[in-house]
Amino acid sequence: MVTQLELAGIAADVIKKDIRNVHLSVYLPTGKVRISAPLRMDLSTIRLFAIAKLGWIRQQQKKVNAQPRETPREYLERESHYLWGKRYLLKIEEHDAPPEVELRHKQIVLRLRPNPTPQKKQAILDDWYRTQLKTAAPALIAKWERLIGVKLDRFYIQRMKTKWGSCSRTTPAIRLNTDLARKPKESLEYIIVHEMAHLREPTHNARFTTLMDQLLPDWRHRRDQLNQLPVRHETWDH
Repeated sequence: MVTQLELAGIAADVIKKDIRNVHLSVYLPTGKVRISAPLRMDLSTIRLFAIAKLGWIRQQQKKVNAQPRETPREYLERESHYLWGKRYLLKIEEHDAPPEVELRHKQIVLRLRPNPTPQKKQAILDDWYRTQLKTAAPALIAKWERLIGVKLDRFYIQRMKTKWGSCSRTTPAIRLNTDLARKPKESLEYIIVHEMAHLREPTHNARFTTLMDQLLPDWRHRRDQLNQLPVRHETWDH
């Protein structure tokens, strides 16, 4: 169940969970605020915690609002699309056969049946991006399982509305945002390491920061690079 707090003109969703500590997050692309709090914590205590963090919340929302947005995609000939951070031009070839996508030189070639709608073209490309991510992720996961000393039961690829990744310690498993296939591979590796490190330390405390420093010394640079890249044009619902 979600409860909403109003904090000096800022709306914050409060979700109570079986956790020990309070977690405060500001999400792309709108700067939506979410507070995850222990089941035992009363709303007045949560409000005091959030009020003490108002300066940080406003700072994070300012960063989110300043992040560039992609122009709306119309899936037209010679439109720019990205794979692993590199720009390609879309080429559309209509033929009476099952749809397929091919990477050819500096083009993403989309072959599909005649008179496709933009929605159909988007769906085919989204499936292709998901496949790219499913192919790239296992080797990175295997590498970092050895280095972190953890073992995943599985990983998921899905469209995520507010996060680049998430972690489930009980499974254990991680989820990766399909849009990571559009970003540099260094960004994918950073998200995988970040989420897998949460299997060792669930919160973003000093121990987690130290662990990330040991595992991936340039993680802050990778994080900042990812957060400076354009996000999708559309407004995501949480």
